[in-house]
Amino acid sequence: MAERPYHHGDLRSTLLTSAERTLAERGPAALSLRELAREAGVSHAAPGRHFKDKQALLDALALSGFQRLQVALEQAKDAQRQDSAGTDGTDTEGYLLALARAYMGFALPNAALLDLMYARKHDSDISEQLAAAVGDLLAIVLNAIAEGQRAGEIVEGDPGAIAFTVASTLHGFASFSANNTVEDVDGSLKDVVHFLMTGLSPR
Repeated sequence: MAERPYHHGDLRSTLLTSAERTLAERGPAALSLRELAREAGVSHAAPGRHFKDKQALLDALALSGFQRLQVALEQAKDAQRQDSAGTDGTDTEGYLLALARAYMGFALPNAALLDLMYARKHDSDISEQLAAAVGDLLAIVLNAIAEGQRAGEIVEGDPGAIAFTVASTLHGFASFSANNTVEDVDGSLKDVVHFLMTGLSPR
């Protein structure tokens, strides 16, 4: 059988879209560049123009996920600031809730992708571009914590440690929600953010 020639308008985008669908439906083990090429109608060698191997494809998926999540958080941040414009003081709890809702809005329909993103995040061999995307995402949470501290609405202390607490809580909540453990996601999310803001000790 003759090898199909490489003719495709945007093969990289097509491969990533197909790979993300396969990831969601069958997991990372089912991903195959040869199979993706067959689905795209190109030669088995064509994906090599964009991804040298399966790991490069996984890295590209993770990078895309972090970039999309960052956009969602930035949009939520801007929308919340517009809503609170003209009010007195800083609504740190509202700010964190807006970020939490945006995070959940990405996490729930993209559970498999989120798992891949965090798996690659902790590997020592991630690319500089992927490491930078992780850093940009964490900076959004760090900035929210720092602004809350400046406004006197969050306790003093290492903003990185506080941001880690917030991020790990939201990620755990997303995992529970993805497994249908949480019935009222938005109502429970409000409670989670409220307890993060007020702490567990009685006042």
